[in-house]
Amino acid sequence: MNAQTIADGIYQRYLARTATSRRRDEEAQQVLPGGDTRIATYYAPYPTYMVRGSGCTLYDADGGQYIDFLNNYTSLIHGHAHPAIVEVAADQVMRGTVFGAAAEPQIQLARMLTERVPSIDLVRFANSGTEATMMAMRTARAYTNRNVIVKIDGGYHGSHDFAEVSVYPDTTSNRLPEPHVEGRGVPRSVLNEIMVAPFNDLSGLELILSQHAAVIAAVILEPMPNAGGMVPPQPGYLAGVRRLCDQYGVLLIFDEIVTFRLHSAGMQAIAGVQPDLTALGKIIGGGFPVGAFGGKREIMSQYDPRHPQFIMHTGTFNGNNMTMSAGIAALEHLPQSAIDRVNALGDRLRDGITAAFQAAGIAGQALGFGSLMQVHWTNQPIPAPREAALAARSAGRLQELLHLELLNCGVHIGPRGIICTSTAMTDADITFALDQFAAALATLRPYVAEMTPHLLVNSAP
Repeated sequence: MNAQTIADGIYQRYLARTATSRRRDEEAQQVLPGGDTRIATYYAPYPTYMVRGSGCTLYDADGGQYIDFLNNYTSLIHGHAHPAIVEVAADQVMRGTVFGAAAEPQIQLARMLTERVPSIDLVRFANSGTEATMMAMRTARAYTNRNVIVKIDGGYHGSHDFAEVSVYPDTTSNRLPEPHVEGRGVPRSVLNEIMVAPFNDLSGLELILSQHAAVIAAVILEPMPNAGGMVPPQPGYLAGVRRLCDQYGVLLIFDEIVTFRLHSAGMQAIAGVQPDLTALGKIIGGGFPVGAFGGKREIMSQYDPRHPQFIMHTGTFNGNNMTMSAGIAALEHLPQSAIDRVNALGDRLRDGITAAFQAAGIAGQALGFGSLMQVHWTNQPIPAPREAALAARSAGRLQELLHLELLNCGVHIGPRGIICTSTAMTDADITFALDQFAAALATLRPYVAEMTPHLLVNSAP
């Protein structure tokens, strides 16, 4: 069977299962550019329309059923329609969603966050991770009276202009990455205020700080880059970043919007590193739109309206009662023991995926930590997002075909290969996913042999 026949077969199976989704996509394109408002949910030939979720299971418009290993891009750590969150949300919607006034639930959720995260004395709420990182950057600029932010090459911090720099890593430079804006509409002027450093490379960061510390407000990074491939930090790297920030007098911002699920106090607790500011989102909203940023009291007090030079920060739905109430319920049902169990499921899944690649005789691995991981089509080390991007490029269409075939098999992951576990899952769900993953690789192996033979390894069956 040749490669084209294999690819066509995967597509035909997908088309045959999802006729209603195809009609919905055609309708959507009449009123939405591209058929959606979120580029991450698009994939060819058209996305599956999900209509219901319960626990770790999703149901599509054609009656198809899937184990959900995407969880709205890691934000639903309890899966779908958790009974306690549903109860709280239903009660709150009956009493009013938002009042345009101070709201008591803000106090409780803020207290829960400050009690969990030692580096956060004060916190403010927003409506998205994009807003959280945008305001964290603004906070650092105001506090230091400097304008430049250093970000990581391949790091993703949302869709505001100052975050849309070098999200796709520089794969050509041999030294420091060359900063670039991500696509049209982002003004190149942001490059005057953003510098880019390589991940897991303290010498590169120190070179930037040693030359430009006088104008740098902060370094912002995800402790483990999400869009950059779930590349774990090397031992001592995050502590080294903290040391360099202290040495050169700049603030350190951790974007824990994704990694906060790895520990009750975030990945900063695992690394034993306290940033000056932390951006949060996703799981702290219980399935509702949310963002938050917080940190040291002397830094965050700039938002006190009684401050002589307070920073303006407002938003119609900031800290709304619905999100706050759902977030409280989500965290109340997420003790460290639950996080440990979800991480253990993730460890088993990640190890099993890597073993499945080996058994199929295909170079590949799942990289990440605990409940977070991403599939990579290489068996070589991936120290930074740059290497992850190069591996994805050399794999051609393999990730696209794997994604569709896993959907055909009832496993829902991210199109780029992002995977996460939830508290709703059991060991049986992990076993099911690994069985389907092995079957999908077996289907794809002849395609690999023809189209990407450099990915074949000697352990082929």
